[in-house]
Amino acid sequence: MEGKLFARIGAVVFVTFAITATVIELSRKDEPPLYRSVATTTEPSMDPLKGELRRCQQLGEAATRDSTCLQAWADNRDRFLKPSNALQPQPAPQAPGPQGRPQNPPTVRDPINSEPTQATNSNANEAR
Repeated sequence: MEGKLFARIGAVVFVTFAITATVIELSRKDEPPLYRSVATTTEPSMDPLKGELRRCQQLGEAATRDSTCLQAWADNRDRFLKPSNALQPQPAPQAPGPQGRPQNPPTVRDPINSEPTQATNSNANEAR
């Protein structure tokens, strides 16, 4: 008989605890969040590229078909991935050939196609 009595007391204590926890949880007031969402802040950006990237972010999947977003993403990639002029090795000046013109540039093997190509100075071609 004592086993049944302890089981009933345990069940009553468990039900009482569950009801008390439920009443406490339902009587709580919602507290304001301790942080602000970054997406809701609209600060004027000094960088037009940043503003364009923000606009493309809000477009969602439609931004993949927007040409201005594609251009903004390319500009953003170039800003971080394009090597600067200070870090690029400068080509050695070539000695003039027999007629006073620079000699042909040396040939370089293309690692992908394995075809010899002439090394060119892209800065010299842009100046022309």
